[in-house]
Amino acid sequence: MIKKLSSIVIISILMLGSCARNFLSESPNSSNLRQQDESSGKHRLIVLTDIEADPDDTQSLVRLLLYSNVIDIKGLIATTSCWQKTRVAPESIKKLIQAYGKVQPNLNKHEAGYPEASDLLRLVKQGLPKYGMLGVGDGRDSEGSDWIIKVLEENDERPLWISVWGGVNTLAQALYKIKNTKSGEETKRLIGKLRVYTISDQDDSGIWIRENFPDLFYIVSPGDDYGSATWSAINTYVQGINNDEISNSWIAQNIQQGHGPLGASYPDVAWGMEGDTPSWLSLIPNGLSVPEHPDWGGWGGRYELYKPEFDKKREGSTGSGVPYEPETRKIWTNAIDRYTPYIQNEYGRTVRKDTVSFTGNKVTLWRWRDDFQSDFAARMDWCVKSYEEANHPPVPVLGHSENITVKSGEGFGLDASGSYDNDGDNLSFLWFHYPEAGSYKKLINVDGAENTHGAWVRAPEVEKKETAHFILKVTDKGSPPLSRYKRVIVTIVPK
Repeated sequence: MIKKLSSIVIISILMLGSCARNFLSESPNSSNLRQQDESSGKHRLIVLTDIEADPDDTQSLVRLLLYSNVIDIKGLIATTSCWQKTRVAPESIKKLIQAYGKVQPNLNKHEAGYPEASDLLRLVKQGLPKYGMLGVGDGRDSEGSDWIIKVLEENDERPLWISVWGGVNTLAQALYKIKNTKSGEETKRLIGKLRVYTISDQDDSGIWIRENFPDLFYIVSPGDDYGSATWSAINTYVQGINNDEISNSWIAQNIQQGHGPLGASYPDVAWGMEGDTPSWLSLIPNGLSVPEHPDWGGWGGRYELYKPEFDKKREGSTGSGVPYEPETRKIWTNAIDRYTPYIQNEYGRTVRKDTVSFTGNKVTLWRWRDDFQSDFAARMDWCVKSYEEANHPPVPVLGHSENITVKSGEGFGLDASGSYDNDGDNLSFLWFHYPEAGSYKKLINVDGAENTHGAWVRAPEVEKKETAHFILKVTDKGSPPLSRYKRVIVTIVPK
């Protein structure tokens, strides 16, 4: 009886909280950051790919094409890498785009905005068929490097993301030319628009870029120690969780077979599934990822800005031939999460925390893996199914601002009762605190049930202003189940 009364009290408080704003007020700085990121439209993206060096580039491109309606693809540039030093393969990019063109009309039945294959084909360019710094310097411009500069110079203030799946020398050449042909002010302006996420170092121009352009926004797990890199969590088998959605049988059933010509173009895994995909996953507008803030975490992992320690035992050239050298400045690189998964309950409350927890940099990425794999499978269904036959993501709706301010020790309500699903599916809710994303690092538990549309939280006692990120995850019960999110940034101020 006491528990039932408590629930009634909590629900009443939540309803009042939706109307009364005396304890929910805007935090102007955080709000401006969020609004800036979300009002700027689709994220612009240029891909540098050493396609044909490994089947995973082809896999990642198949997935990217399925999101080409929500990401503004500005270029697909074939490059070299330490695994493919003297050739580039733009024809392989074009082949995949042609397969995409056969399913593009059906994709547009599910969500608007999928570009014509002919428009994407015009974005296919190539860098020099030279390895690393051999392709950087006077007289070493290429169609690809000139294209990067052209897009940068467009009258568009949105950042330009460079997603690097192989070697980065085509970008290095663009930067070299900018620095040597433009004024200092213009160079600074153009570089300020760049955002680079590179899948480790796959030639010797990555460390050169970071040394010579210290203000360039750069995400990387440096060197070629792929096994320790955050991005590798996309295909890492993790003991203690369900890994079915990265299995070869899951890929065959949900991606490769029975999903039209684009799915049929998805090759079998050779070394690792889609190692390049994390470099653009956070550009998908899912309500969780804020790419300008890699330290907030999202589908592409979480990264922090610091100068990593140098392992002298690995100094010099590595097995791939890529140099391993000390970083000369701060970069966005590996960060640590401690994560306890929620698992399904057959009876009673539908979810509970698992009895095991995981800690590490890879955790920041694989914690979302089931969600983004299901999302991929749903979009692959869109290639061949009607709207009525397929599943589409739910729409989470908050009953309050995404940025709220409370006093130390005060209680506050979180509400998502307005959330809905366009397919009419039943919805599941989950609220949780993401300690690593804010300044307050101790876990703040949700009082009562965390799996209802409303939640009640008591702010901790603080002696200085702190921020805490609360994540709402809304999942439908369609097939496959799809999730979308809202991030509520709570500023806690001393009394």
